[in-house]
Amino acid sequence: MSKRHGGKILADQLAINGVRRVFSVPGESFLAALDGLYDHAIQNVVCRQEGGAAMMAEAHAKLTGEPGVLFVTRGPGATNASSGLHVAMQDQTPMVVFVGQIALTDRDRGAFQEVDYRRFFSPLVKWAAEVETTARLPEYIARAFHVARSGRPGPVVLALPEDVLSAEADVPDLGPAQVPQQPVDAGAAHALLDRLLSHDRPLVVAGGPGWSAEAQADLQALAEATGLPVAVTFRRQDYMDNGHPNYIGDLGVGMNPRLGARLRAADALLILGARLGETATNGYTLVDPAAPGKTILHVHPDPDEIGAVYQPTASLAAPAPAVLAALRGANGRIRDAAWTQAARADYEAWQVPQETPGDVKMEQVVRLISDRYAGRAIYTNGAGNYAAFLHRYGRYHGYRTQLAPTSGSMGYGLPAAVAAKLEHPDRPVICFAGDGCLQMTIQELSTARQHGADITVIIANNGRYGTIRMHQENHYPGRVSGTELFNPDYVQLAAAYGGTGHLVTGMDQLAPALDAADRGGLHLIELRLDARMLSTTKSL
Repeated sequence: MSKRHGGKILADQLAINGVRRVFSVPGESFLAALDGLYDHAIQNVVCRQEGGAAMMAEAHAKLTGEPGVLFVTRGPGATNASSGLHVAMQDQTPMVVFVGQIALTDRDRGAFQEVDYRRFFSPLVKWAAEVETTARLPEYIARAFHVARSGRPGPVVLALPEDVLSAEADVPDLGPAQVPQQPVDAGAAHALLDRLLSHDRPLVVAGGPGWSAEAQADLQALAEATGLPVAVTFRRQDYMDNGHPNYIGDLGVGMNPRLGARLRAADALLILGARLGETATNGYTLVDPAAPGKTILHVHPDPDEIGAVYQPTASLAAPAPAVLAALRGANGRIRDAAWTQAARADYEAWQVPQETPGDVKMEQVVRLISDRYAGRAIYTNGAGNYAAFLHRYGRYHGYRTQLAPTSGSMGYGLPAAVAAKLEHPDRPVICFAGDGCLQMTIQELSTARQHGADITVIIANNGRYGTIRMHQENHYPGRVSGTELFNPDYVQLAAAYGGTGHLVTGMDQLAPALDAADRGGLHLIELRLDARMLSTTKSL
């Protein structure tokens, strides 16, 4: 065995753990790590700002089920990345983040860009540590990949001092981190289901981490076998084919009021993988944690999450997909099929477009795009007033066709779209973004072009921070403050990045723009929206 510098040891461990792609903004604090990557086939996607890089890594993890890997430099590089780490923590997404750090020999001197990352990141991530000995790099990296994926998945941060990375050590590699297996007792799983089916108004709520196309199929098979209605949590609309007769909608921001009422009226809930938090319960009003008034059956991989907010009647500490696999072949039926049929009818009625002012109508845009691509495309979005239309009128069919932050982070859609296109170059990838949302990470258009990510960006341009303006007009009518935006010429901006821009001022212009986008290249499609549209979306 020969000595290797820390950056080489690190890169070798990444390869052992099956890492195919990392995201980064380079910094002098981890030059040795960049040198280590030179000898590997691991793709280094170089981004323009650490917040966008972190969101790309998070989206990559959502798409693949593998931990997203991110490299950022010390000080402002690390703090910029914190927005994406917050997304990963709230979305329960596995990530491993390597932060370049000042040399150990300079610690506690207030050195250039010095930050104690263990203290800074601890409230934001599952585990934050600093490697102080080159020979222990394999140990720390193995633990990082383990912690990121075990129990409730989430982000992990390892700070890497410059002198630790550049120093040499004669140390053996460790094998790939193993995800702890949580076998599911089939009898216990069927007991939960039998208990659910013994009620008059049962409801399944699906969400949380670790799902797959196979889990989606198992969920649909369970719904068909039992007749159970299935709702999903915020921005998990691709966990079940929205065309399935047992799918009844999403418990998210701007949820169907009839679905909210059905959640309140249900006498039993089977929560599969979700946390059943503030958003799904409309600020804890639809299900009161102090007095739920219903049977709650909770399945989650982390036992510490079970009972954290809602005390369950019964629970199972296991991944939801494993429980669904154990329930294959279930043959119990709900007592009243009309319960599910009425819930589905409510969903279909909610999908009927409600006309908004102006010549470009978001409800028609979303429906046209959803019907046009019919399950082939991957859709991404961040946060904003525009997203309410996407939630309400979009239909998702295949698993992982929706990439959006449950944390409500603006700026997410564009970086997520880049990550999606890199992973699935042959599929259409469409980013929905408001003008305010897009401009938070707009510089990642450069990353898209550099790495050949031919995405389509639909820009809902209303010249303002729409969601904040909506609330402002609700609570302080006639007193506009701090919500107006100046926008660039998006057609010229697209050309500046080597792409093509389209200005849509009428609905007849959208299909030709999409036709051009389908032929390849980077396309920005600006929807010029009527400002009055906000007044009709308060209920969304």
